[in-house]
Amino acid sequence: MVVWIPRKKNCLFLFFLLFNCFLRGVLFLAAQEIVTAERYLQMVAERYGGIRDYEAKITIRSGGTDMMGTVSHLVPSFLRIDFTKPVEQVILFNGELLTIYLPQYHAVLNQSITANARSSGAALASAQGLLLLRRNYIPVFTTGPDPQPLDTGSHEQVVQLRLTRRSVSEGFREILLSINPQTKLIRRIVGTTIADGQVRFDFSDIKVNQGIPEQRFIYDSPASANMFNNFLFQDTE
Repeated sequence: MVVWIPRKKNCLFLFFLLFNCFLRGVLFLAAQEIVTAERYLQMVAERYGGIRDYEAKITIRSGGTDMMGTVSHLVPSFLRIDFTKPVEQVILFNGELLTIYLPQYHAVLNQSITANARSSGAALASAQGLLLLRRNYIPVFTTGPDPQPLDTGSHEQVVQLRLTRRSVSEGFREILLSINPQTKLIRRIVGTTIADGQVRFDFSDIKVNQGIPEQRFIYDSPASANMFNNFLFQDTE
């Protein structure tokens, strides 16, 4: 048996059907959190806020030079990089003293850091570093919040944030963060200087909260190495 519905009732039924679908869509979107670039950077900062220590493979590229090694970080501001390229080179910051061992020159450079400048010793890929980024830079998504390839043709997916400085006093004019969308850990940092030079930091094989002891950040320099203290500037309060 075929039931015929008048055309006007047909149109009315279709209207209510479409309106119901539209209303459900609006309610669904309203229930979802709109993730802005600022909110996403905050989520990354919250992730790092729960990290007491981490270790990762690091590659630093500046100009045509590549440096590779292992980076260790312990809250609040302990940082150590043991390089495999250049072999045996070490950079160490224990919260008060910056130490750099340059094996090719057989020299150890020490620099005391004042209380006002200690924040600069922390890595950007840390809770303290992200606090500074949020305070001093304005974030935007490069193409939106959806993941994209880390490099052209790469299968590795990241979310990219472009940070522009709020004032001319910042060392980097622009910073590009590539973030793993699952772990919310920073995979790559690219900093652009005022002169358009670039420094790139790649982090891989990241391990968090492994119980790294403070003893790792004690460095015994070679006894025969030449010592140079306060090589950057005189430490004054």
